[in-house]
Amino acid sequence: VIAGFRGTVPHGLSLEIGDTVQILEKCDVLCIDGLNPIIFIYFLKNACVKNKGYVQFEMVIPTEDSVITEMTSTLRDWGAMWKQLYVRNEGDLFHRLWHIMNEILDLRRQVLVGHLTHDRMKDVKRHITARLDWGNEQLGLDLVPRKEYAMVDPEEISITELYRLMEHRHWKKDTPVPASSHHLFVQMKSLMCSNLGEELEVIFSLFDSKENRPISERFFLRLNRNGLPKCPEKPERHCSLFVDLGSSELRKDIYITVHIIRIGRMGAGEKKNACNVQYRRPFGCAVLSIADLLAGDSKDDLVLKVYMCNTESDWYQIHENIIKKLNARYNLTGSNAGLAVSLQLLHGDIEQIRREYTSRFTHGVSITRKLGFSNIIMPGEMRNDLYITVERGEFEKGGKSVARNVEVTMHVVDSSGQILKDFISFGSGEPPASEYHSFVLYHNNGPRWAELLKLPIPVDKFRGAHIRCEFRHCSTKEKGEKKLFGFSFVPLMQENGRTLPDGTHELIVHKCEENANLQDSGRYLKLPFSKGISLGNNSQAVKTTKESFWITSFLCSTKLTQNGDMLDLLKWRTHPDKIAGCLSKLKEIDGSEIVKFLQDTLDTLFGILDENSQKYGSKVFDCLVHIINLLQDSKFHHFKPVMDTYIESHFAGALAYRDLIKVLKWHIDRVTEVELHDHIQEVLKAQEYIFKYIVQSRRLFSIATGGQNEEEFRCCIQELLMSVRFFLSQESKGTSALSQLQAVFLSSFPSVYSELLKLFDVREVANLVHDALGSLPTVMHGDESLQAVKLQSIGKTVESHLYTNPDSRCILLPVVLHHLHMHLQEQKDLIMCARILSNIFCLIKKNSSEKSVLEEIDVIVNSLLDILLRTILEITSRPQPSGSAMRLQFQDVTGEFVSCLLSLLRQMTDRHYQQLLDSFSTKEDLRDFLLQIFTVFRILIRPEMFPKDWTVMRLVANNVIITTVLYLSDALRKNFLNENFDYKIWDSYFFLAVIFINQLCLQLEMFTPSKKKKVLEKYGDMRVTMGCEIFSMWQNLGNTTLFGENYYALKYT
Repeated sequence: VIAGFRGTVPHGLSLEIGDTVQILEKCDVLCIDGLNPIIFIYFLKNACVKNKGYVQFEMVIPTEDSVITEMTSTLRDWGAMWKQLYVRNEGDLFHRLWHIMNEILDLRRQVLVGHLTHDRMKDVKRHITARLDWGNEQLGLDLVPRKEYAMVDPEEISITELYRLMEHRHWKKDTPVPASSHHLFVQMKSLMCSNLGEELEVIFSLFDSKENRPISERFFLRLNRNGLPKCPEKPERHCSLFVDLGSSELRKDIYITVHIIRIGRMGAGEKKNACNVQYRRPFGCAVLSIADLLAGDSKDDLVLKVYMCNTESDWYQIHENIIKKLNARYNLTGSNAGLAVSLQLLHGDIEQIRREYTSRFTHGVSITRKLGFSNIIMPGEMRNDLYITVERGEFEKGGKSVARNVEVTMHVVDSSGQILKDFISFGSGEPPASEYHSFVLYHNNGPRWAELLKLPIPVDKFRGAHIRCEFRHCSTKEKGEKKLFGFSFVPLMQENGRTLPDGTHELIVHKCEENANLQDSGRYLKLPFSKGISLGNNSQAVKTTKESFWITSFLCSTKLTQNGDMLDLLKWRTHPDKIAGCLSKLKEIDGSEIVKFLQDTLDTLFGILDENSQKYGSKVFDCLVHIINLLQDSKFHHFKPVMDTYIESHFAGALAYRDLIKVLKWHIDRVTEVELHDHIQEVLKAQEYIFKYIVQSRRLFSIATGGQNEEEFRCCIQELLMSVRFFLSQESKGTSALSQLQAVFLSSFPSVYSELLKLFDVREVANLVHDALGSLPTVMHGDESLQAVKLQSIGKTVESHLYTNPDSRCILLPVVLHHLHMHLQEQKDLIMCARILSNIFCLIKKNSSEKSVLEEIDVIVNSLLDILLRTILEITSRPQPSGSAMRLQFQDVTGEFVSCLLSLLRQMTDRHYQQLLDSFSTKEDLRDFLLQIFTVFRILIRPEMFPKDWTVMRLVANNVIITTVLYLSDALRKNFLNENFDYKIWDSYFFLAVIFINQLCLQLEMFTPSKKKKVLEKYGDMRVTMGCEIFSMWQNLGNTTLFGENYYALKYT
């Protein structure tokens, strides 16, 4: 309804704006007194009617998005309360709520239009629910349980799931998960300086001042004579994204460094006609700590001061001097010199960044990587980047009176002597070039450059290629000649197939004054090239020379290695006699080298296994275990997806399962042998992936052979699990090597279920798991850590896909409940027990009449109801811990057990209650049970049981309590009246009933009209129901009791 109507005419229906009208019959025109229409229906909505036919309980529920329905209802409630804020002179909240209400209305319009993308709709709903929750909290309204931004109906989910939703919203308040990946967006705008007039190169990079090294590649761009980007129409040339920064790199000692090189004459003040040759010359440097971005994440139109070193020879470390504030070594380039940039710190994975900042990527942005590999290298990723840092040189005067002006020219030359085109990258933002020219330091025979280059050379061109660096003296005379006086070279790969080792290399400077002498690379490649450590063909005698040239190399390759042992293993077919030694040395190879070549290493291992499993089966198995456990290390944990992808898409060992099963069983059968303890522990840690290989291997064999040897395979698995059962059934006193092995096995055993389900029927797997878990010793006084791990394994079993299937759940439930009962009886590991029970009940849907569910409830009632009641009584009678963290944990475990009890009681049918009451052999046992459950119910309706704003949870709990009381009151009448009258149990019953009626959460008169309407529609007035039950029970008492009517009238009137 969009316009109100008072309904003062005969048969008039009073309506308010926003009311929902259910139209049962529709005429042509809706009017009053034959005049114009007075009330207007905005539009007809699709709706469903619950409890149709029961007029008193009929509910019209719109089928629109539940978020829209909640917004409408909530804003209506807020409207009345908002006016009261004005009356009470709460101006601050009044204005804030006004802004929030308008914001919600705007978001509501966006949802109603229906033109939003899926991601945008999700984002809008998140904003809406955040504002609704904020307003409800400020106004003291109830906490709303939500699932994926929509209100949940507490009658449609289990009470344990409802409790978890309430708990999550109460304690966590939807705290966002901090991003683990960060990216820095850099946009170069201009360089402001009075003495420009030459073109410039600007080089950005990230520098770690703690480790004194760059941590990123370089972002390189060119500026024109006016200090503006040379290619403004190409944003990728002046915008870059420094990607994949970890959280550990967002700290104050990480700096953005900017080096500026001018392109022009040797001296900035020289006459224009002095020399026509242009050189790269130092101009200035700027730095900024990344910590300056952490507060605001964004710096637009930031102007960085540009400094120049006092002594040109210090240029290589000017950024370090600025960071350390060694003011005597540098000064401002000019009084008004400044570098205008825009910086922004972005958070999240790169795909998320692309979605959220589409404009940045649409217009173009270059990507600047961190030095080296990213955290994850996926199979199929090809990379072969060689990073070269041109460090420094030591040169002679060469017969001159002053020092030389040295320029280095670098080429990459292939095996045929041809210069490779476009394989030298100065940085992102600039296409690769065929040659590199260093900047020139004036009159300096010991220049230091420290310029980083990337050589993205393909693998097929790597072998036989070499780097050649030519040294020229740059004359400042009128001709401006660049005269060659020497060269150095270094091969990229040695004769044995190893690449140039990472590190700093001192190269020999060979005399050469004619360019023609360099055209035939075959002549100089026979010469030695390195001083100090011998590299490859460097055995010739080196003439005494004072001239040297230093470079630092770092290889980032997925196909080439510098490790000899790894190379020997990968080339095992070339030297089959070395296989045993290579397999033994695998454990000594650095883990980063193994994961880098993970796919090739695994192919090698299974290739060796296929060739000679009899001889190398055990060694290959040990190497596989080593690699699997290497991925458990936090440093290499991100490489697990690599192995998963390998198993699914690249693994081809169809016969490997036989050897893997045989060797795994051999180890499990020897768990009692002390000398093998450490090795067996490593094997058991790796069992998840061992089973993955076994299962995938068997699947490949079945596909290839049409399922041959199926029975043989089943027998092998049965024998393997029989060994497991025997191993788990062994009892150990206290902490021992055996209990440690059992704990290691149990911690990863549940991860095997999903693999077995790929080959076996769900009931078969359930029986295998039931037998394994059932073989665990029932002794509770053993190793406490083992008991905890055992329960964690039970918990993972309940959370697994195997348990969610009803066919397997009926097999697993008894053994799960058996272990839970034991722990609850000893009051041990209560937090874990509560979590497992909650997961059990989350899978059981309310009002399910399936036979399997009813049978599950039977098993749970018989096994756990009594111990569950005792546990709640026990933990609620303890004094609450003093620390806030411990107190929250105490409340969490209490609440979880309470929700489990309520879930169980709500699932119980007439038959379950009747079976329960009939199961008591004596009236004394029944009396104890009734007293116990009445006491628990009194605890559940205490005000402090749930937080103040958990009205939804309280109403659900009360509904379960009153339903259970109605069932139990019949047993009270049948067994404890007349000559069997028991004062204590009747006293407990009436006391519970009276405090139930007096609960604040049931006083409907105190609710807002909309809240009262919702409660009445869902539960009715539970006070009336309980009041009628009190009257009925009181009438049953009559005057037969010893205490008579006066006692109860006095106590309860």
